[in-house]
Amino acid sequence: MLKPGCAYLDFHGGALVVGGGEACRAQARMQADQHGAVCYGVDYRMPPEHPYPAALDDALAAYRYVLERHAPSNIIVGGRSAGGNLAAAMLLRGRDEGLPMPAGMILLSPQVDLTESGDSFEVNQMVDVVLPGSLMRNNRLYAGGADLSHPYLSPLFGDLTGFPPTFLQSGTRDLFLSNAVRMHRALRRAHVDAELHVFEGMPHGGFQGNTPEDQDIAAEVSRFGEALWS
Repeated sequence: MLKPGCAYLDFHGGALVVGGGEACRAQARMQADQHGAVCYGVDYRMPPEHPYPAALDDALAAYRYVLERHAPSNIIVGGRSAGGNLAAAMLLRGRDEGLPMPAGMILLSPQVDLTESGDSFEVNQMVDVVLPGSLMRNNRLYAGGADLSHPYLSPLFGDLTGFPPTFLQSGTRDLFLSNAVRMHRALRRAHVDAELHVFEGMPHGGFQGNTPEDQDIAAEVSRFGEALWS
């Protein structure tokens, strides 16, 4: 059943360099079906033609567009992998520019540290069957010479004060596990309600199928959204 007035703003994954077009549209449809709400899928610009801050500019423009049509308390922002980077970075910049926060944020295997400084970037190399190695070349291509540690590029290092309730997911074999774990702790230190779900044996982005673990993630995400919109 469609939730009147509610909206999900979705940012696609793809290492910040791929995943737009029809893939973006398909993901938005899946999110709309899952949440029973209008979903805006952001087909943001990407390098090499459009390095940072083009994607972040597009993300913020999309959020402004949604805010013109929905109350902040009815909006959830989310993204998987690179999309998680843009979701969190967009809220940092949006807050800095005086925009209201949404009701919540959903980060699935988020790429929130482009410096790749976490433990799992070492111990889960060649263990993660989906993302077996570093994305540093992609990160630098996206940054276009900007400092990878800047919070708008690596939101893990930003001031997360005032962020909305946040759902984070990862797996024990996810190259980005440290991203989710450290982001969760950073949010908690900023006194933000945040919950972290780590699944046994799961690689980056889930098992990509109809497994019990994938069903568990979907159920937990739906529960989180329902609670915010109730």
